[in-house]
Amino acid sequence: ISFTISCSTSGICRTNGILKDIRKQRIYITSTFMVNFYKLSLSQKLSTGNNLPCSEQKGDYYMKLVFLDAKTIGDDLDLSQFDQFGEVVKYSFSTPEEVPGRVLDADVIIVNKILINEASIGTAKNLKLVCVTATGTNNLDKEYLDKRGIAWRNVAGYSTESVAQHTFAMLFYLLEHLRYYDDYVKNDHYTNDTIFTHFEKTFYELKGKTWGIIGLGNIGRRVASIANAFGANVIYSSPSGAAPQEGFHQVSLDLLLETADIVSVHAPLNKYTENLIDFSAFRKMKKSAIFLNLGRGPIVVEKDLKRALETDEIRAAGLDVLSEEPMCTDNPLRGFSDSNRLLITPHIAWASIEARTKLMNIIAEQIKEFFSL
Repeated sequence: ISFTISCSTSGICRTNGILKDIRKQRIYITSTFMVNFYKLSLSQKLSTGNNLPCSEQKGDYYMKLVFLDAKTIGDDLDLSQFDQFGEVVKYSFSTPEEVPGRVLDADVIIVNKILINEASIGTAKNLKLVCVTATGTNNLDKEYLDKRGIAWRNVAGYSTESVAQHTFAMLFYLLEHLRYYDDYVKNDHYTNDTIFTHFEKTFYELKGKTWGIIGLGNIGRRVASIANAFGANVIYSSPSGAAPQEGFHQVSLDLLLETADIVSVHAPLNKYTENLIDFSAFRKMKKSAIFLNLGRGPIVVEKDLKRALETDEIRAAGLDVLSEEPMCTDNPLRGFSDSNRLLITPHIAWASIEARTKLMNIIAEQIKEFFSL
């Protein structure tokens, strides 16, 4: 066969004036319009006399990938590996109103927080795979995806080291009063001071202290191992009532709250954990306790945390997650300004460059596996 073919990156092929959809004919090419079949360009391949049906030709798949909220994985990542699959379109953010038009001819969509349901992807007639750049999949209407025969993938385990590291960064900031001591020096109080050490704020060692972990998944276990290395006594509680894990000391939630010097949350949000840590929970904690939430924001009743800090029910708290993100104007914690007792970071515990790189590498492999590339 020999004829002229021209292709657009939307996946439309025009041959001899007749418009055909590449996807329906199952011709897949790369974004540079090359196929690996005999290493010939598409136009050369179609004029070689090869009479294999288009559906049987062996080459690189051509597909359209759409990132709907690429900003959520950062601007500093190299995403060029996704170019091997075909056309890649990246949107920093997408509003609910924008999503339907942006996924019209997408084969794969890659999202973090965007809601995926009939309203958002009902127009996506070519959609085959939804990749979530996170572990949680609360944003997916799985029943609708199943009805459409659209597969979905999420990623677990990519941020374990990063979140564990941030847990200890937050702890030491609060435990050793680092904000106070840094301000003391920066405000020139240490210059020509009376003695070489300033003892205003007392801190203690982790060795021999009790660390209570709520939610012993991959991150919880990693935190436990590091806390053990510091000589802490680690206990944990399972909000869902899961069976004890070998090598770890499981206790009731009440006992954990009453005895732990540090309480850290690494649990998912579900019916067992939503609003789990309220004022009654804070009242059970030691007055000297440091509370850390690196799980999900709605696990903590934020107005109750503010009250617990104001009434000295606990010594300090560190949060990397909030009930609404970004922080809303009516969040009760906005009014608590003492950084020595409350540390809030903008959901960055997961986001080391290594963790985000690993995340996107896994996503790329999931696409390859799904399409048998």
